[in-house]
Amino acid sequence: MKFKSLVKKTSNWLTGTPERSLDTAYKAALKIKAIEDNHFGGQKVSQENADYGESVISYFKAEVNGYLQKVSMGLGVFKTSRLFINISNIKDSTQDVTNQGELQTNATTAAIIFEKLEFIDQVTAKYRHNEIQQIDNSSFILPEEALNGKNNQQKTTETVAKNSNNGQKKSSSPTHDNPLASASQKTGVLPRSFINTLNKIKQEIDPKSGDTEEQVINKYRKSRLRTSLSIKFILLLIIVPLLTHQLTKTFLLTPIIHHYFQNHEQVVFINKDLEEEAFRELSHYEEILRFQGLIGLRESLSDEEVEDKVKHRAKEITEEYRAQGIDSIGNVFADLFSIGAFSLVIMSSRREIEVLKSFLDEILYGLSDPAKAFLIILFTDMFVGFHSPHGWEVILEGVARHFGLPENQEFNFLFIATFPVILDTVLKYWIFRYLNRISPSAVATYKNMNE
Repeated sequence: MKFKSLVKKTSNWLTGTPERSLDTAYKAALKIKAIEDNHFGGQKVSQENADYGESVISYFKAEVNGYLQKVSMGLGVFKTSRLFINISNIKDSTQDVTNQGELQTNATTAAIIFEKLEFIDQVTAKYRHNEIQQIDNSSFILPEEALNGKNNQQKTTETVAKNSNNGQKKSSSPTHDNPLASASQKTGVLPRSFINTLNKIKQEIDPKSGDTEEQVINKYRKSRLRTSLSIKFILLLIIVPLLTHQLTKTFLLTPIIHHYFQNHEQVVFINKDLEEEAFRELSHYEEILRFQGLIGLRESLSDEEVEDKVKHRAKEITEEYRAQGIDSIGNVFADLFSIGAFSLVIMSSRREIEVLKSFLDEILYGLSDPAKAFLIILFTDMFVGFHSPHGWEVILEGVARHFGLPENQEFNFLFIATFPVILDTVLKYWIFRYLNRISPSAVATYKNMNE
C-alpha cells in the first residue's frame, strides 16, 4: 500500500508539473509588472522612464533579469513536460468522448493557460530586444550597448581595424570590440596578437581614434555582466544535473528498484564479478576465524559455531551487495534523467552559450604564452602521456562500478589503445590549425618546454 501511495503521489506530482511551472513563470511576470507599475509608471524598467540614479536603476534591472530567467525556465519546463504528458495521454481515435463535464473542465483550464501565457508574453515582450543578440556567430551585444551609442562604437572599431591592416581587404561582417576573437573564426594573414598591438599603439598615438571615457565604462560594464552571466550559467550546468540525479534517484528510482528486489529475493548479484567478489570475501572471513582460533587470538570454535558465524556473515554480505546492485541500477536511470535535464538547459540557453563561449575564449587566449604552454603540456601528459594508461584504467573501473557493469579487460585495453591516440591527434590538429595562427609565440614556447 505504501508503494502504491508513493507511485500515486509521484504520478500526481509529474502530472502537475506543467501547471506548477507555468504558475512559476506567471508569478515572476507579475513581479516584473509590479515593479513597472510601482516605480516606472507601467513602462519598461529603464533610465528613460524614471528619475532614479544609476545604482537604483541597476538594482531594478538585476531584479527584472532574475525574474526573466525564472520566466524562461518556467516556460521551458512547461513546454517540455506538457509535451511528454500529452504523448502519454493519447487516446484511441475510435473512442467517443461523451463526458460533457470533462470537456467543459478542459476548456476552462485551457482558457486559464491561454490568459497566463498571453500576460507573460505582454510583460516579457518589452525586454526581448534588450537580451543578448548573436552577430555573425561570433560577437554579441549586451543590454547596455543599446543605450550607449552602438553605431558610433562600431564605426570607430571598423576604422581602427582598417588602419591597422594597412590596405588589406576589410571584412564584410561587422567587427567587435573584444580584441580576443574566438578560435573558430577565420584568421587573417597577420597574427591577431600583432594586429591588437598595432591597434593599441594607434589608439595611444591618435587620441581621436581611442575610446571615449563613456565607451571605456561601457566596455567594463559589458565585461562585468558577461562574467556574471557566464559564472551563473556554469553553476547552472553543474547544479541542475546533480540535483536532478539526486532527487530522481532518492525519491523515485530507489523505492521502485528496492520494491522489485524485495519481490525477487533470488536476485542478489547483478553481474558475475560481484558474485565472485562476495565469494572471496566470505571465504576470507572463514579463514580468518579459523586462523585466529589456531594462534590463540580467540577461543577455538567448533565447526558448528564457525558455520553459524559464516551464515550470519553471508546474510550481511547478501544485503550489502543487494544494496550495491540497487544503487548501480538507480545510477543508470538517474544519469539518463540528468542528461535530459542538461540537454533541456542547453536547448533553452543558446544566448547564454554564446556568452560563455566568448568568456572562455577571452580567458584562454588572454593567458600568457608560458601559461598556455604549461596547460597544454599538463593536459597532454595527464590524458595522453606515458603514465596516462593507469589513469584511464582507474576511470574505466570507476565507471563500470558506478553502473554495475562487469569489468572487461579486453575492452579496457582496446579503449586505452585508441581513445588517447584520437585525443592526442585532435589536440595536435587544434594547435596546428588555430593556436599556431592566433598565438605563434605560444606554440614556440610549447615546443621549447616540451623538448
